[in-house]
Amino acid sequence: MARPPSLRMHSPGGPFSVPPLSNGGSRNLEFRRMGGGAPPFSKEGAGEDFPARARFTTTLTLLTLVALLGTACTPTPVPVESFQGETMGTRYTVKVVGALTPDAREALGALIDRRLEEVNSKMSTYREDSELSRFNRYDGDDPFPLSAETLAVMATAQRLGEVSGGAFDMTVGPLVNAWGFGPEGLPPEPPADEVLMALRQLVGYQQVILSADGARKARPEIQCDLSAVAKGYAVDRVAEALLEQGQDRFMVEAGGEVRTGGLNPEGEPWRIGIERPQTEGRGLQKILPLTNKAMATSGDYRNFYEMNGRRYSHTIDPRTGRPVEHAGASVSVVSDTCVEADGLATTLLVLGPEEGYAFALEQGLAVLFINHAPQGLTERATPAFIELAAQASQGGVQ
Repeated sequence: MARPPSLRMHSPGGPFSVPPLSNGGSRNLEFRRMGGGAPPFSKEGAGEDFPARARFTTTLTLLTLVALLGTACTPTPVPVESFQGETMGTRYTVKVVGALTPDAREALGALIDRRLEEVNSKMSTYREDSELSRFNRYDGDDPFPLSAETLAVMATAQRLGEVSGGAFDMTVGPLVNAWGFGPEGLPPEPPADEVLMALRQLVGYQQVILSADGARKARPEIQCDLSAVAKGYAVDRVAEALLEQGQDRFMVEAGGEVRTGGLNPEGEPWRIGIERPQTEGRGLQKILPLTNKAMATSGDYRNFYEMNGRRYSHTIDPRTGRPVEHAGASVSVVSDTCVEADGLATTLLVLGPEEGYAFALEQGLAVLFINHAPQGLTERATPAFIELAAQASQGGVQ
């Protein structure tokens, strides 16, 4: 696949960066569970914001139990304040190391909810009054005014599309729906070639033109869905809010997008688990000690269906209009921000074990691929991932 010149995604102010959310601070990390539905240690997420689509396109959810392993064994444990709730059709969990007064706790909880609501009200596709929903209904020729936040996330999605040769595409919704992974449910038969050909005319990130005045569509039928990056962006917003309040030891997770700050209650890197990609039951594939990074994992083993003896994955390749058929099971990406990790995990899952690994090497990304093989699951990590994991286990990640 012909690609643009190599583009580092971790450099400050680079093509994947978004406008500063605070005056800086450490950036930190955590993990996710694959597939749709609720995290394994929490109640089922409720609500319809960032919906079925979000559950199909981004994946692994935080194994909170792993993140706090060992704290019960500390003779004098450091207090941990915990905040939980519902957002974007899923659950969120925020843990802050250190004791808070009742007033401070109430104020911090309100700030967390406010930051999540700000993103949801702008980028939800299930809220008719959200910025994104209103843009999707817009059929005018002039740019549609959008907030700086929504434009920044759309710009991130476009840049992912550019560097991946179209493997990531925020306009892929019509194809996802046609294959039965949208709100309309399964079709009686897989879509015919002529149907896919017609739908592909409505897919293409290049058909959304961004400017300082807003965004406009080359065709009025174009629809944007930011589910694969918006929750990661929301996690970043909460993390930045905590840093603004002087809280630099935390874990933020929403629908499987995770970021941690500083050290855990034991004064060590947060211990984060990647779930083993298996269709039955749940278990851990790997535990990583990480801090000051974000992590996202996308998987392809829970959301699928079989029809006429053939398996159809929920991961749709926008370049072909069809579900992927490679041996990839999951992809975990470590990055400086959660919005980057989230979008890259989806991108690499579409690209697959070979093309995706080559892309990750080219971009210098820290990625762990877990693939299906005749002998079972196999792991393949990029050098950047191996180096980062080694540094983290030695307490050297900043």
